This record gives sequence, C-alpha cells and structure tokens, in this order.
Amino acid sequence: MNSKFKIEPDRSLYPSVGKDGKLEIDLSSGKYVKIWHGPNHPGVTGNMSLELTICGDEIVEAKTHVGYLHRGFEKIFERRTWMQCFPTVVRMCVPEPDTNEYCLAAAMEELSGVEAPEYAQWMRTLVLEMARLTNLLRTVPGLGGTMGLGLGVQWGVYMRDLLLDRFEELTGARIYHMYIIPGGVRGKMPEGFKERLLSNLKEIDDFSLRVKKLIFDNAVVKKRAVGTGYVDPSWVDRFGVVGPNARAAGVNRDVRKDYPYLKYAELDFEPYVDENKGSDVYSRFWVRYMDMINTVALIRQILDKMPNDGEILARIPNALHWSIPKGQTYVRCESSRGEYGFYAVSDGSEYPRRINLRGPSYTHAIALLEKLLVNANISDVSPIMVSLTTCPPEIER
Repeated sequence: MNSKFKIEPDRSLYPSVGKDGKLEIDLSSGKYVKIWHGPNHPGVTGNMSLELTICGDEIVEAKTHVGYLHRGFEKIFERRTWMQCFPTVVRMCVPEPDTNEYCLAAAMEELSGVEAPEYAQWMRTLVLEMARLTNLLRTVPGLGGTMGLGLGVQWGVYMRDLLLDRFEELTGARIYHMYIIPGGVRGKMPEGFKERLLSNLKEIDDFSLRVKKLIFDNAVVKKRAVGTGYVDPSWVDRFGVVGPNARAAGVNRDVRKDYPYLKYAELDFEPYVDENKGSDVYSRFWVRYMDMINTVALIRQILDKMPNDGEILARIPNALHWSIPKGQTYVRCESSRGEYGFYAVSDGSEYPRRINLRGPSYTHAIALLEKLLVNANISDVSPIMVSLTTCPPEIER
C-alpha cells in the first residue's frame, strides 16, 4: 500500500488546508494510523465495516466498506416471476421485512389496477406498525449497548420476542412473514389474537419506563451522547436524510403523513419531531424512543378502529402466472428508519423488468456517516453509527 495518499477534507474542519483543498497524510510518519472497525464488531449495524484513519484517538477520515453481504437481490428479481420474488424481497431488511412485502405488493397492485379489500388494508396497517415496533424494541436500547450498557438490550430482545410470538401466530413465521401479498393478506386475525397483543403492549409500556430510567436518564449516557454526531438541519435535503434522523434535526419527514397510504389517513397521530433540533446521538435515539411509545398507541388505535371481519383478498389472476401490465411506478412507505420505496418496471411479462429499492441506509450509512465521523473520537464510532440505524442489505441489494 502506498504510504502517502490524499483525502478530500471538509474545509470548515480544516481551515488551514491549502488552496487545492487537499490534505496530505503520510502514514509512514507514524502520526496517522489506519484501523478497521467491523465487520464483526458488536457496534456495527450489520455486515459492514469502516476504514478509519486516526491521529491519536481522533478520526481524520472514515470510509464505509460494504460487500460482505452482497446477494444481488435486484438482479435475482429479474429472473423470477413476480410472486416468486416475495421469499427474496423480505431478506432485503431482516429486522423489518414487512415493509418490503408491502412495497412489492403495492407496486404490483398499482400496475395491475387491483385494490386490496378494506379488512386487508387494516391488517396490512397493523402488521406494518407491529414490524416498526419490533425493530424499535431492538434499536432504542442500542444506545446503551454502544456504551457497554447491555441490560437494556437484553430487555428489548425479550420484548421483541413477545411480538414475534404474535407474528408467528398470525403468519406462521417469526422473522420472514410473507403475510402481505398482492391483492391483500394471507389470513385473518386468529381468535384471541387482539387480547394477547394488547397484553404484550402493556408489558412494553412498563419496559418503556424502565429503559428511560436506565438509559435516557443516565448521566454517563447523556455526557457521551449529547452534542455527539451533530447533523445540521441544512444537511437533511443535501444528504437525503429521512425518518427519525430528519425529525431529530427538526425537519418533519414521515411518509405516513406526507403521502398517506393504507389506513393512515384515518388514524389520529403525529410523528414526534425534536423542536429543539438537538440533532445529535441522544436526540436521534430520543426520537426513536418517542416513536416506540407512539407506535404502541397507534397499534391500540388500529385494533379499536378496524372491522372485526371482512374479505382478505381481492380477485386476482393466477398468482404463479401473473403477467403484470406494462408500465412503471414508485411506491413508498415509512419504515422505522424513514422513507422506504420501490421503483418497479414491468414489460408486460410474468417477470419484473426492473425493481430498485430506495432504502434510507444508503445515504445514512455512507455519505452522512463518513462526514459525521471526521473529528470524532474512536469511542464515539459505535454510538454515531447505531444512532443512524442502518440495514446493510438495503445497500448491497
């Protein structure tokens, strides 16, 4: 490896940089060292790693490296029928697969002129909010986990398992559900399901209070997280920041409100926005904490408003030999990480011509993360990375 290389620094961080805007780093001088963070480090959000150039314990440059998980999802879709894509599409984000199911099903329906029945739309809305909650139960305590406080993470894993029990009861699977299909859903709510889900939500209410005391009221956590990884509100559009990361910067971005779909227009809720524009690690986790509380309330509201019975599937062609009419569309939904969209193109055959995923992880984990880590301390890499909540399969698609 060449011991000399040049990087493009942020001039505001390096006002003494020359007119050419270059900062030369000589690795042979001993002042600068390269280290790797990941891909198997517990503070990495999945199969990705960071190549860090450090001076002492300060980061001078950061580069995101992916490729450890590449499976060519989007290319595989072009070689499978539309319905055969569902077992694959859920694997594009393991912690929250239902958003992928919905986007693919909605794209097929829009191109075909099919509309899911009322009851099925309510069930889809319920499943998407349950998926949001399962992921938040995993990520919210993650703030403590990045600082060595693992108790909250263990609590969250248990609470998430309670909801996975409900998913297994509803869909037959704990992780990859494939419950949302073109035209509707695969089944009705089992008898007693509502009561068991409400019981789980009550336990999650108690968990929310305990995790607040353990992590968010913790003086050490506050000292390390407040002011760390600051995202300027002007970067939101520049870097394509969406979801909780944008709302932590005071910018209200939520597809459920901006572009209502399914039954969200009939529900009474407001996404939490940090009006103080804290826009740091603490603020991003706090926004997700409030999202978790609001999601619990939203699930209760859905259970109250949805009909007790109804049709689960619209009239559709033979699913295994469904030739989607020629055309293109873009459908989106709000995942726990922000806007999640599918651009789908059909050439009129049984096979997709093109399916392209727009996941929030791409911009958050590469362009934004690389900028936030410059001048950060090594010990803050994990809190900053996890606060952006990335899902590497969205990048390596």
